[in-house]
Amino acid sequence: MSKKRSPAAKAESAPRKVLFTGFPGFIGVRLLPRLLELGPDLQVVCLVQDRFLEVARSAIRDLEAAHPHTAERITTVVGDITEPELGLSQSEAHGLKKELREAHHLAAIYDLAVKREVGLRINLEGTRNVLDFLEDCPRLERLHYVSTAYVSGNAKGVYRETDLDVGQGFKNFYEETKFLAEVEVAKRKLPQTVYRPGIVVGDSRTGETGKFDGPYFVLAAMERIPSPGLFPRLGSGDNSVNLVPVDFIVEAYARLASTPESLGKTYNLTDPAPLSAYDMAKAMARELGKTFVYLPVPVFMAKAAFSPSFVQSFFGMPAQTIDYFDHPCVYDCSQATADLKTLGIACPSFGDYVPKLVAFYREKRGQVRREAMV
Repeated sequence: MSKKRSPAAKAESAPRKVLFTGFPGFIGVRLLPRLLELGPDLQVVCLVQDRFLEVARSAIRDLEAAHPHTAERITTVVGDITEPELGLSQSEAHGLKKELREAHHLAAIYDLAVKREVGLRINLEGTRNVLDFLEDCPRLERLHYVSTAYVSGNAKGVYRETDLDVGQGFKNFYEETKFLAEVEVAKRKLPQTVYRPGIVVGDSRTGETGKFDGPYFVLAAMERIPSPGLFPRLGSGDNSVNLVPVDFIVEAYARLASTPESLGKTYNLTDPAPLSAYDMAKAMARELGKTFVYLPVPVFMAKAAFSPSFVQSFFGMPAQTIDYFDHPCVYDCSQATADLKTLGIACPSFGDYVPKLVAFYREKRGQVRREAMV
């Protein structure tokens, strides 16, 4: 005759309810299987806008087929971070709040050319609504919040994981609104871990990416310029560009999120040894089979040349991107590097995986979107 399980044992074996925003985004669909693998007791509820519901359901089916351990552990609820109570009905909100143990807030608009009112609505007000919701969750143990290293704005020198407001201005409204959102997270004092990725590029093993932006604009521009030829070297070219492959971000985030010791910390998930903009450009050109003489161009002149919309359209690159190729800020990631080292994780070197990025770009250009998913 089997013994009855005690209430404590039942509580321990009960699924841990987790709220997840930012699904089915590029990082989200890669992160969820790993989180569920590391947390066999997790049950994830994805907050999804109605217009993305079918895409999300299809993504879940694909995940369940590729990763059997995710089967029947991911559900969706229709909502919107830009609405109070996340757009949920009173009964949905009450039920979720009562059970919620963790939250992963990834949803944001990543678009360097975003209009301020759009960035404020999604990045700032959306985060406030998530925080308001979580403050009413009596069992909440932790919020995992995805920020960006570029909350640094136009700060110069070393930007540390303990830094946030250092009096910086901002190069665009994306940076500003993500900064304001992280300030709001810090202000609320919820149990939290904050993750600040650098510029996320494709998988270091396959090159796969969900969006050709950032450094991919350089590839697009290089393809349009005859070789041998001249290519702009913005500013000195000596400032670094902090690129990180998505597989590193996913593994680093998932492992840190599954570690109690990460509670209360902020991590710059950046490359501790990034290439200079000049070296990055040379590596990309080499993989494209292009030869250029790099002509120094002051940033203000480059931005002026790129200001006409037809120029941006021709090169496939918004003018706001130019600032990131002469960015005099270095990201100290000592805490992330130390904690990840204990987990056996290190950021790959760009020079080692750039062939994969370029090969994927050449194969899939025209098939992968450039615009932000809003």
